[in-house]
Amino acid sequence: MSQFDLLSRRQALCQFGGGFGGLALGSLLGNSATAAPRHSSAAPHYEPSAKAVIQLYMHGGPSHVDLLDPKPVLNRFDGKTPPAYVADDESLTKNLKGSPFRFNQCGESGLEFSEIQPFVSQHADEIAVIRSMFTEHRNHEQAIWMAQTGLTTAGRPTLGAWTAYGIGTENRNLPAFVALPDPNGPSVDGVRNWSSGWLPPRYQGTVFREQGSPVLNLQPKQPRPRAIEDARAKLLRQLNERHLAGRPGELELEARIETFELAGRMQLAATDALDLSQETKETQQLYGLDNATTKSYGTRCLMARRLVERGVRFVSLFMSGQPWDTHSNNNAGTKKCCQRTDKPVGALLADLKRRGLLDSTLVLWGGEFGRTPAAQGGNSAATSGRDHHPYGFSVWLAGGGIKGGQHYGATDDFGYRAVEKRTQTANLHATILQLLGLDYQLLSWPHNGREERLTDVYEAKVIEELIA
Repeated sequence: MSQFDLLSRRQALCQFGGGFGGLALGSLLGNSATAAPRHSSAAPHYEPSAKAVIQLYMHGGPSHVDLLDPKPVLNRFDGKTPPAYVADDESLTKNLKGSPFRFNQCGESGLEFSEIQPFVSQHADEIAVIRSMFTEHRNHEQAIWMAQTGLTTAGRPTLGAWTAYGIGTENRNLPAFVALPDPNGPSVDGVRNWSSGWLPPRYQGTVFREQGSPVLNLQPKQPRPRAIEDARAKLLRQLNERHLAGRPGELELEARIETFELAGRMQLAATDALDLSQETKETQQLYGLDNATTKSYGTRCLMARRLVERGVRFVSLFMSGQPWDTHSNNNAGTKKCCQRTDKPVGALLADLKRRGLLDSTLVLWGGEFGRTPAAQGGNSAATSGRDHHPYGFSVWLAGGGIKGGQHYGATDDFGYRAVEKRTQTANLHATILQLLGLDYQLLSWPHNGREERLTDVYEAKVIEELIA
């Protein structure tokens, strides 16, 4: 009997532990570096237009009538009682509230953007704005679940998790799905924004940090010679495989072991991918890293570009709290959000394009709903806000096979209700999956006795007009 047989798994981990990333590193850089993962990723159903997605999630609900959906009639009725057919069903809003911001026709297409988006609007010809989105709930959490997972119920897999499950990663030294949270605090609904729900845990988003080490506890505390690391890795692999063999079907255990192995690979890959000092001064300034207002969001946009450049499939950027939730001081609040994000997002589009990455990277911008055309609270037009608005709002997409320079669908003259080419969330999700080479009707997972899908109970359809 060998000494390994006399050693319990717990004893071995205690004796040989300390720096799980280091334990995996020797194995993954050594003789098993080319070994296949335990589970091969599903292949695309057909040739994809996009290889990756960057999701710019705008927590709180951006005001469509102030940003992407100009309404001259609303401005003419500013301060007046809304007609009965567009009256809000919430008692919080009163008279109509026009937008103080001028809209400009941009690019060769003439697609209209608010003046408070001077950088994003430079890419009008690459952007398709869906002006006819609607959702099923006016509370933040339920609307977030719909936007991220396809239903207004908690605990389902997010779009990023479905993507990771469907097409895997191009770089096994990095996760397929990465979440970039705001260092200033969690977003509303926290970790559920990048959850894999009841999909295996390996498909959940891996959090990379904007500041300091990109992943906590990534580096071993005491670096050791290569031969020692190889021996430690070999032992841990044997113990893990023995432990797993006696517990078939334990998905969380499998995911935990795979996470240790991925940590080893990421010691080199993640540190390199997120070393922004490798970028030129011009690029850092392009993203606004030299400005206190834009530095944080710009840093994460640049991180996102570097990650998709290295084969990460889905990157989600989040903002602390819900800054677009402008119940009061809508004009100032919406402008402030644009000041934080517009330049970095414009830089991301420009940088992807000049590096030849925009054609293969789908950029998705939007929140869980829009804002009411009527005013909420405040003693004046300047200080009043806008309430949650699920009946008609806007999102936009760019790159990754999208036909830019167009708006799709429309709301009524006041921006109240989607009336033309009404677009439910399932249609948007089906279109994104199509661009990734995935058939929304075939991408499924057995759960509780039924085949679950991202679009689930809805009769979704791909929005062909958006696809180049």
